[in-house]
Amino acid sequence: MGNWDVGYALHTHVISSVYLGRDEHGRDRFDNTRSEPGEALFQLKYRSDWAQVQPLAEQVRVSLLPLFPDVGLIVPMPASVARPRQPVTEIARELGRLANIPVFETIVTKASAPVGAPQLKNLTTKEEKAAALVGRFTVKDVIGGDGKWNALLLDDLFDTGASMEAVCDALRTYPKIGGIYVGAITQGRNS
Repeated sequence: MGNWDVGYALHTHVISSVYLGRDEHGRDRFDNTRSEPGEALFQLKYRSDWAQVQPLAEQVRVSLLPLFPDVGLIVPMPASVARPRQPVTEIARELGRLANIPVFETIVTKASAPVGAPQLKNLTTKEEKAAALVGRFTVKDVIGGDGKWNALLLDDLFDTGASMEAVCDALRTYPKIGGIYVGAITQGRNS
């Protein structure tokens, strides 16, 4: 649920989680059992297993794309963490290749957080995250020609939906965007 037209995730991220206590650095530790796409996403994001890109994109193509009418373009969610290669962008590129749908990687940009602001991942409520994201997403006019296209906004992990809603708000200001669909590889604990 959100300010988009239709949205789905392939699966939940974690199926079960057992608290193991704190490690030597005082961080909470868990024994997590992830769903199949959750494990693939974990391997991609945190173990740099780029072989996960193709099967994840293929599963989105097979399972989610048929649920969205007339997708005209794919928009990867702007990254929260700077990496040399962005997992969501790589999945979007592969999905675009597999489905023959153009991918617009630079249509939405995200401004850096103000100096001293807490990291988004350290905020716990949707309201806190939404407040931290106000005015941080900008849409560039990168679509040529006239008309409107339905956009698939692709993310890796849907948690509270605050980021997705902020990007959807920005996309709704762009006259070349028709419907907005959201697809995620997994959904987290707060969704």
